[in-house]
Amino acid sequence: MVAKIVIGLVVGTLIGMTGLGGGVLLLPILIFGLKVPPIVAVGSDAAFNFVTKIGSSIVHLRKGTVRRKVVLALAAGSLPGSIIGVSFLAHLRTLYGGEVNSFIKSAVGLLLIFIPSLLMFQGRIEDHVSNRPPTMKSFVGMSFVGLLAGALVGMTSVGSGSIIMMLLLLLYSFPPKVMVGTDIVHAVALTGLTTLLHWRLGNVDPGLVGPLLIGSIPGGLLGSHLSTRVPVPWLRRILCVILLASGVRMLWA
Repeated sequence: MVAKIVIGLVVGTLIGMTGLGGGVLLLPILIFGLKVPPIVAVGSDAAFNFVTKIGSSIVHLRKGTVRRKVVLALAAGSLPGSIIGVSFLAHLRTLYGGEVNSFIKSAVGLLLIFIPSLLMFQGRIEDHVSNRPPTMKSFVGMSFVGLLAGALVGMTSVGSGSIIMMLLLLLYSFPPKVMVGTDIVHAVALTGLTTLLHWRLGNVDPGLVGPLLIGSIPGGLLGSHLSTRVPVPWLRRILCVILLASGVRMLWA
């Protein structure tokens, strides 16, 4: 119990300081540190991400930093994508039983290599992207981005924020606050559905999620406070290197 609260505190602090997604930070800790079966780690991590993003999504909605049409375009693809991803895991478990956990570890390992690699170049991507007005073509593109991200989140719980944010930058750019707010509100819808689907399959452990949330809430506040007092860019780089190493370990474990 205490260990789970401490992990939630650490993860919440890192999220508050760096803005990195809870999925990419928490999932390797659950699998490697707490030895949670990967399929339960995925479902529980989705529930953790869902709850932690509700408050900030409400704040962004009230401040008007959310583009609702973009959220709808993303959700049009991501919600069906989540159903596909979770259903695929359920199908694999029916066919191969516990071997589904090996598949999840490999998928998560690849994402833990891919996402930190993208994050390291996020600044350069943002510098080369100009503000472009939304078009019907870009909204269709967002739905395909959502479909891909939704399937990945359904299978791994990773990517509801980081992958969509990076791919969204390639379509067109809003001011940073609007980009973040839109991404968070969409992530609430996506992780909410993913949590429900995993819950129905018995892949969510409330005894795990509860203590993690108890720690993460004050951790997020602490991290936000510390973000102006520590060299965040360097911390992000260090975390990206650690995540890359975790991804390699998952692939070779």
